[in-house]
Amino acid sequence: MNPLRHAAYRRLLTGRTITTAGNAVAPIALAFAVLDLTGSVSMLGLIVGARSLANVAFLLLGGVLADRLPRPLVLVGSNLLSGATQAVVAALVLMDVAHVPVLVALSALNGALSALSLPATAALTPQTVPGDVLQQANAVMRIGANSALIVGSAAGGALVAFVGPGWGLAVDAASFVLAGLVFVGLRVPHVASAPSGNIVADLREGWGEFTARTWLWVVVVAFTVINATIGAMQVLGPAVADDTIGRGGWGAVLAAQTAGFVVGGVLALRSRFRRPLLAAMLFMSLESFFLVGLGVAPYLPLLLGLGFLTGIGVEQFSVAWETAMQQHVPADKLARVYSYDMLGSFLAIPVGEVVAGPIAGGVGISATLLGAAALSFTAALLAAVTPSVRRLRRAEAPAPAAA
Repeated sequence: MNPLRHAAYRRLLTGRTITTAGNAVAPIALAFAVLDLTGSVSMLGLIVGARSLANVAFLLLGGVLADRLPRPLVLVGSNLLSGATQAVVAALVLMDVAHVPVLVALSALNGALSALSLPATAALTPQTVPGDVLQQANAVMRIGANSALIVGSAAGGALVAFVGPGWGLAVDAASFVLAGLVFVGLRVPHVASAPSGNIVADLREGWGEFTARTWLWVVVVAFTVINATIGAMQVLGPAVADDTIGRGGWGAVLAAQTAGFVVGGVLALRSRFRRPLLAAMLFMSLESFFLVGLGVAPYLPLLLGLGFLTGIGVEQFSVAWETAMQQHVPADKLARVYSYDMLGSFLAIPVGEVVAGPIAGGVGISATLLGAAALSFTAALLAAVTPSVRRLRRAEAPAPAAA
């Protein structure tokens, strides 16, 4: 029952952990590099926004490529090219010749390359392990990613403080190249579908698979709402902290949530819910309690506890969700279905971030957080009681490729 016994899985885990650690360094290094260059938060927002926009725009194409081509090949190409773009950014910053238009273009290119690799990365796990250890494989992958985020964030802060943001970006570039080299040796069964010669037709086929499963699109719609409330929390949380628990306290709350992620992943190694999506959506309802606490009782001990529980709930959901998709969606269409799932999730967070401020300005921060909590809880509960979500049972093997 140990997924680490399988060489292909170990290689996938290693590559994903390396890129996650590098990507935790990059935002910190880029933020301070742009602030050193321009002194403008607006310019930083422009550069980061260009990456996010390109990432969303190319997600669906990434799903098509990952279902057409060998997925390890997609990962090798996207990681090596991402490493090259980040190396150029690092060199420009280190030589003090960076300019905003160039950084915008390179950031957008890096976001597009990341989008091309995300569906392939998510769809590869069931190709590396037998079906009876798939849940454990997803749990270990999540534990590795969350641990890498912790280490990468700490390393990013240290690099920026002691040697400068340019070297932080260089470390991120090296992580992409190293991960690409790790993926070169990844050998898995080939499940790519026969190309139709028409990207639109491939997207339509993926959309058909996505909409054919009510449990799938219901949960994605619910998470469009939930992720929007998370975006609102990311904006309003620091504002509440400034008036109550302080910035150090807010950092401690986020650290407690991250610790909950790791513990949730460990618990998911052993959880055996007969109706995994029902349990997963009930776990996600914990996020609404965190929003309530932040809105009406922002006391540090309470928020630490709620943040920790929320982290556990998020990881329980994440492992159950990935396992359900991998077990019930045909392998040769899985990457395209993942791309539609990611699109719904990625679009929602910036929407919440954008609207949170104006709404809070009109009705107050506390009322906005309570409204977000109500929306989050309602979305999770409605998804949980939907018959196709409630009745979906765990399977013991991933769905086969279509004949």
